Amino acid sequence: MQELDTEQEDLRKALAKLTLNRDAVWERERNRPPVEAPWWILGPYYALCWMLDVIFEGRPIQRFWFLETVARMPYFSYISMLHLYETLGWWRVGADVRKVHFAEEWNEMHHLKIMESLGGDLLWGDRFFGQHAAFFYYWILNFMFFVSPKVAYNFSELIEMHAVDTYGQFFDENEELLKQLPPSPEAVAYYENEDLYMFDEFQTSRAPESRRPKVDSLYDVFVAIKGDEFEHVKTMAACQRAETVASPHKIKKQA
Repeated sequence: MQELDTEQEDLRKALAKLTLNRDAVWERERNRPPVEAPWWILGPYYALCWMLDVIFEGRPIQRFWFLETVARMPYFSYISMLHLYETLGWWRVGADVRKVHFAEEWNEMHHLKIMESLGGDLLWGDRFFGQHAAFFYYWILNFMFFVSPKVAYNFSELIEMHAVDTYGQFFDENEELLKQLPPSPEAVAYYENEDLYMFDEFQTSRAPESRRPKVDSLYDVFVAIKGDEFEHVKTMAACQRAETVASPHKIKKQA
């Protein structure tokens, strides 16, 4: 037990050395193709990102825990609203879309578990802020989806792309240290599980079983999470187009 406590303490000390240059994150965003969105969507997006920069300055793991806490809400909201639309007979897009959104939420849930295993939720203040922000975010997204599903999907695309930039900057900035640290057991259990049906289900731009991240270090874990977030970006972009998003497994069977 004493040896385990020592290992945990050493890991926490190492994690405390991790950094995130917020200016470099914004530089990444400026240097990539922009996500097209109207000003009244971009305004809240920039306000949210600025808030995260201020509150979680010098605390990247806590920032990621917060992000993953609220990241589950869009897909929970979209499932709820699609169910409501179907119940009222307004819009029937089929069960495939709801299944894809459930798989997206499932993926974000595992990201959250990984951040919890790294101590992202240790402070009461962070937990209070994250949980209450997620609650209000859910209802805001419900309203956005009620007004226009495309608007809600567009906002999520912005947020997911910001996550791609943030995770990318983080593991580039801390590459040497992250490669020295072991992957969390939660990450290994998720990415190297024998049953990855749900992992494939949210990646609508690729064939099932075409992406299998290996997580031999904490660096690999964050590379895998960034890859997941980019798959969310592509799925959110697809949801804004006229055609119906289909289950990757269903497409494979029809091929």
